[in-house]
Amino acid sequence: MTEILSVREARQAESIGKTVLLRGWVRTRRDSKAGFSFIELNDGSCFGNIQILAPNSLANYDSVVLQLTSGCSVAVTGLVKESPGQGQATEVEAAAVELLGTADAETYPLQKKRHSFEFLRTIAHLRPRTNTFGAVARVRNQVCYSIHRFFQEEGFLYVHTPVITASDCEGAGEMFRVTTLDIDHPPRTPVPPAQPVLLAGVPAVPPAQQPVPPAQQQDGKIDDTKDFFERRAYLTVSGLLEGETYACGLGRIYTFGPTFRAENSNTARHLAEFWMVEPEAAFFELPDNMDLAERFLKRIFRDVMEHCPEDMQFFNSQIDKTILETLTGICDSSFERLPYTEAIDILLKSGEKFDYPVQWGMDLQSEHERYLVERHFNKPVILFDYPRTIKPFYMKVNDDEKTVRAMDVLVPKVGEIIGGSQREERLDVLLTRMKEQDLNADDYWWYVDLRRYGTVPHAGFGLGLERAVQFVTGMANIRDVIPFPRTPGSCEF
Repeated sequence: MTEILSVREARQAESIGKTVLLRGWVRTRRDSKAGFSFIELNDGSCFGNIQILAPNSLANYDSVVLQLTSGCSVAVTGLVKESPGQGQATEVEAAAVELLGTADAETYPLQKKRHSFEFLRTIAHLRPRTNTFGAVARVRNQVCYSIHRFFQEEGFLYVHTPVITASDCEGAGEMFRVTTLDIDHPPRTPVPPAQPVLLAGVPAVPPAQQPVPPAQQQDGKIDDTKDFFERRAYLTVSGLLEGETYACGLGRIYTFGPTFRAENSNTARHLAEFWMVEPEAAFFELPDNMDLAERFLKRIFRDVMEHCPEDMQFFNSQIDKTILETLTGICDSSFERLPYTEAIDILLKSGEKFDYPVQWGMDLQSEHERYLVERHFNKPVILFDYPRTIKPFYMKVNDDEKTVRAMDVLVPKVGEIIGGSQREERLDVLLTRMKEQDLNADDYWWYVDLRRYGTVPHAGFGLGLERAVQFVTGMANIRDVIPFPRTPGSCEF
């Protein structure tokens, strides 16, 4: 009986002796003078290929096997045998090779030579077939799976918050607008007629032929009530605010979905579209939040090392030779808890010459965060109690009135990987904070209502999926850890 197996399954020793059907893409083919060809086959199920031994006794050996090139898709039926070669447990002796799809050797972009990541971004539809991007995809998949398993096991409910929103969570205003209006001819509010200017009770007559200033020629403002939602709407920057509504009714929830930032940032750490996981828990205070974040990161990192060993070994040998050591160190350590004010004191006394001078009240830069993690404590650090002036309105104000119950989790190489806080549950303080940041409380009436009806202490945090995958893999550019990166000027695929 023929079993349909993945390459990953066929590479296991327990598959020896089975007659199998494998389907995938040819990585390489080399021919032996002994009358057979070696085909390296991969189907994306694992990092390694499986070797197909195709004898010249096959009926289509000359017409098919000898014509195979990199990128061709094939179906192979054959017997799994123990491999005499080093580094592989099995190989398949082919009884039949069927060509499913050709790949012109003259035009197929992925030949044996290595390609730069910059070039591969221009062929995002083909780069999953390379070793690096296949490994990234499998690690990303494992991280997502671990995220869901972790929160489900911790008693959190998965809630889908809207992608389209009228609320700006961060108050930054850098959001993509969603509209159905004709942008060339949008509807506008009527302009009231100009009132005549009176001089001694007599209407003034403007000089003849005097041109009307351009400002007076403009139509009224765009009439947002004529838009689809009858108001301005945007792509969300976070599911946090909406997530709080469910946490304050169901206890523990998490959101996990795409978010958007309209920042014109062409850096290796920024995307216009990315995925965020944001847990929110009622009856949680800041220490509970810190404990959850520490358990969360350790679970993700352990799972990736356990379930993606081949991929992680590749990243450790070809991308960042310290990544496994770094991840193991994080999993084996106890995270340092440090108030922001003490962190400032440590940095001021360090004697280091930072590019950004240190002072209380500043938002710490990556160089400051990495100094604390990599040189002072030599382990992950959770900073907390940040100045209220640099944090959003929803973070709880401390008794000192100068700081809020914010927290950032810092790890080696990158600095901040998680940001969160205990939320402000007191109605009067929340309204004061919104006023401080020039926010109209009426626009957030539903959020304010949570403080009116059964308010409770609650807390949560956010982890950017791509930042996490970038950290786990050691990949230098965040555009290489998302299938189709959306950045300024890039939206082709």
